[in-house]
Amino acid sequence: MSDSSWGAPPPAGQAGYWAPTEGGPAQPAQGSAPAGPYDAPAAQQTRPMPIVPEIPAYGGDQADDRGAARLGGPLFRDETFQDRPVPAETQNPEPMPDAPQPAPAPQKKSAGRDLSAAIGVGVGLGVVIVASLFVVKAVFVGVIAVAVVVGLWELTSRLQERKGIKAPLVPLAVGGAAMVVAGYVRGAEGAWVAMALTALAVLVWRMTDPPEGYLKDVTAGVFAAFYVPFLATFVALMLTADDGPWRVLTFLLLTVVSDTGAYAVGWRFGKHKLAPRISPGKTREGLLGAVLFAMVAGALCMQFLIDDGLWWQGLLLGLAVAASATLGDLGESMIKRDLGIKDMGTLLPGHGGIMDRLDSLLPTAPVVWLLMVVFVGSA
Repeated sequence: MSDSSWGAPPPAGQAGYWAPTEGGPAQPAQGSAPAGPYDAPAAQQTRPMPIVPEIPAYGGDQADDRGAARLGGPLFRDETFQDRPVPAETQNPEPMPDAPQPAPAPQKKSAGRDLSAAIGVGVGLGVVIVASLFVVKAVFVGVIAVAVVVGLWELTSRLQERKGIKAPLVPLAVGGAAMVVAGYVRGAEGAWVAMALTALAVLVWRMTDPPEGYLKDVTAGVFAAFYVPFLATFVALMLTADDGPWRVLTFLLLTVVSDTGAYAVGWRFGKHKLAPRISPGKTREGLLGAVLFAMVAGALCMQFLIDDGLWWQGLLLGLAVAASATLGDLGESMIKRDLGIKDMGTLLPGHGGIMDRLDSLLPTAPVVWLLMVVFVGSA
């Protein structure tokens, strides 16, 4: 490229160009750079250098206020200014990765239920149970039967609503109540016979409907008969002993204390999840609390409430109750997750439904009955 291709005088009066002065050679305009060796007047045939416009610095409001020139505009003569993207000003710039972030506000733990209503309902149920238990045994058997029928109604209703499974309620309710009474009157043999007859009644009753879905309906019916009334029958079996009311009271106290210990310790110290896919609220610390509370309560109950009971037997009993109550709670949580519901019902404010209170009691009843028979006999 020849020397004549470097800059030429632009039109007079335009900022940044060489402008001729009266009576002399062209002089640089005010604010322009001094003349160089190639800016001779003879270079009038060369093409003008393009104007270099100022481009706002990135961030806009942080532009240099000292008047320093900024590079911008086209770099080549065949390039126009519009061809080059101009960074837009950022209205809400993202914080730098190393910028300090505000600490999140601490979250206050919540019980997730109306605690006052739960306590009130629990105390009311406890009064009814204890009064019926120590006044007339037959009245308490009736309480068990009513709880079984309501629990069956909740379970079968949720199965039909969420899964379209029509487990026949009538034979389940009649057979379930009969199962509890038979267990109290005829013992374990009567309970097994009533269970078999109830399953048979479910099979026959379902035959009155179309065959579509028969297998899943009767399967759910037999499961419901075993899960609710049959397991509840072991409470009636405990009641038949001479110190039956105290055995039932021990069973109820240990289960409630286990649940209370798990809740109290887990809510205060729980950090490690026990079974997050089944019940995200349960923690390993809560399980340890359930074991500790139940073992202490078991030792006291066996020593002072049960005839011929020993404190070390109560420790084993409490450990077994904590394990069975936790598994029972997880089992019903698995059912509710499969059904996509939080509670089985709304009958008990602060608790949910009857089945939400029987979840720990039902699988614990046969465990306590068996250990009582082993430790102090069935009489």
